[in-house]
Amino acid sequence: MSTTLDLDRFDVLSFDCYGTLIDWEAGLLAGLREALPDAAAEVDDDRLLEVYAAAEAALEGGPYLRYREILRRGLDQVAEQLNAAVTPAQRDAFGASVGDWPAFPDSKDALARLATRYELAVITNCDDDLFDMSNERLGRPFRHVVTAQQVGAYKPSLRNFHVALERMAAPAERVLHVAQSLYHDHVPAKRLGLASIWVNRRHDRPGSGATPPAAQVEPDLIVTSMAQLAELATSDGAR
Repeated sequence: MSTTLDLDRFDVLSFDCYGTLIDWEAGLLAGLREALPDAAAEVDDDRLLEVYAAAEAALEGGPYLRYREILRRGLDQVAEQLNAAVTPAQRDAFGASVGDWPAFPDSKDALARLATRYELAVITNCDDDLFDMSNERLGRPFRHVVTAQQVGAYKPSLRNFHVALERMAAPAERVLHVAQSLYHDHVPAKRLGLASIWVNRRHDRPGSGATPPAAQVEPDLIVTSMAQLAELATSDGAR
């Protein structure tokens, strides 16, 4: 796997949002523990995330549903696995919880720095209105926004990337995809011949957390934070 990458090759940086820029795992855990306070107390964080990840991936691989509904049904499946019950109000609250999910502390400033040198895009597995709340947290840095709702599919579907490339109107070799999830992002990006950077937010923890394990894939560069990426891309020696 490469440890260097010529960042001057690219005009557009496309990003995953949840897990890369927004702390998806913290948001999910808070919502799951609020909805299932007794049952979830018996399960550690990583196991709870893994149970949810399997449910969400299966739902997203089926007929298209809005992400709010994916979250509701994912909660149902976690509750079933934990022999617990949830109320309609708890399901609705979990389905709307995206707006409460925090940004990683380095995301907003890093995006602002990167926007001084690149056109920024986001390809996100979310509904338009839910993502809009996250976009506000991030400072609305994106020129192009492609949501699962707009495409009618969820990554790792290639459709999401095809739509994004059409909107960006940039040659694939000038687009660099930046993401945490190997499963949702790096596998399809590599199938399309895109260069990619892995923001390995879980570098100090075992397992894949809220993302399913991925097939073998080799990102072009690994960083452990958005701050590290911004420094590499905007330092005096870059570009």
